[in-house]
Amino acid sequence: MERRKFIGALSLTGIFGLFNPNEVLSVTKNNTTTIGRSKNDREYWYKLLYKIASPVVSNLANGTLIKNMPVVTAPKFDSRTPAVSYLEAVGRTYAGIAPWLSLPDDTTTEGVLRNTLKLQAIQGLDSCFAANSPDKLNFSKDYQPIVDSAYLAQTFLRAPKALWEPLKPETKREIITSFKSLRNRKPFKNNWLLFGSITEAFLLSIGEPHDEARLNEGVDTLNAWYKGDGWYGDGVNMAFDYYNSFVIHPMMVDTLAVMLDKKLIKKERYDLAVKRMQRYVVGQERMISPEGTYPPIGRSITYRTGAFQALSQIALMRKLPASIQPAQVRSALTKVKQNMYDIPGTFDARGWLQLGFCGYDPEIADYYTSTGSLYMATLSFLPLGLPATDEFWAAPSAEWTSKKAWTAKPFSKDYHVDF
Repeated sequence: MERRKFIGALSLTGIFGLFNPNEVLSVTKNNTTTIGRSKNDREYWYKLLYKIASPVVSNLANGTLIKNMPVVTAPKFDSRTPAVSYLEAVGRTYAGIAPWLSLPDDTTTEGVLRNTLKLQAIQGLDSCFAANSPDKLNFSKDYQPIVDSAYLAQTFLRAPKALWEPLKPETKREIITSFKSLRNRKPFKNNWLLFGSITEAFLLSIGEPHDEARLNEGVDTLNAWYKGDGWYGDGVNMAFDYYNSFVIHPMMVDTLAVMLDKKLIKKERYDLAVKRMQRYVVGQERMISPEGTYPPIGRSITYRTGAFQALSQIALMRKLPASIQPAQVRSALTKVKQNMYDIPGTFDARGWLQLGFCGYDPEIADYYTSTGSLYMATLSFLPLGLPATDEFWAAPSAEWTSKKAWTAKPFSKDYHVDF
């Protein structure tokens, strides 16, 4: 009860009172919101992540997500029910904030903000899985819940002590039942196969009976679709888009990590998946221009910086290739975030993400895209799970590869790999 009272007292407006609100959030004349420049990169990152995630997490904690979240769909939205958007927002947001919320509590400004979000996140899950909740999430209709249950499962794998263990026993039972209910629908024959795999991997990790065929199908099939040089096919053919980062590499590695822990695979298989992910992120880092932009290639570009989940996760794992220094990744991604999220139209007047790539542009949204889909953007914030003392945050700013290359400075050569 005390926790519930504390959360209720800390509204989005109230929590920003912990520091100068003009430094964090400002509203322009045309009712768009922007993030002010912060004292350092980490401060900029965590305030921006809080800004993006808080409307989802705080409303879920208060039982008002369905009431308050605007569900705006792409102009040519398909036949799925728009109600899937709520689980999309929850699963994707939680997967992005999980590493940050896993850090130990402290009394710094960041620590207070982080603890507030963590308490709200736990309260939100306990609330929305309760009987007769006004925010009851849909797991039974359409195929889309296969996707976003997977991101919720990945959340619990990324933050078991912060976001799984504190849940009420009845909440855990409801989540387990909801995940198992998805077995009556088969994932499509593409990256979706990994959604089935990672959900079963989570069940395996907590000692629940798992569907062995569903667990193995994703990692086995995607491995068979590997095209070389760090790229998996999304289906039998390779797709030149960001799905190797949105889904494939992170969920492949996280699923295999559970299977390795449970002695279902040999370590060599997990190590190979990590090596391939390391190779892929070499290309990701080089695709960030000297100005801090990146190509709007392929579908789902409305997921914005979620395109850099693979690079962010390798940084979180402290497994960046030797040719890439942590500080150059931080510096590059900071510039990308500033270019993307400081643009008017990215957020609506109440702080919700809007359809678009850089700013507001609903026409660029794909037929399966709605408001909740956009919270894939949080997946580029995974390095906040590293402490502020880590080299990623503590080292001086550094130029990234393309910035060095286009100013006639030495940079590492690049060659394909055969694994």
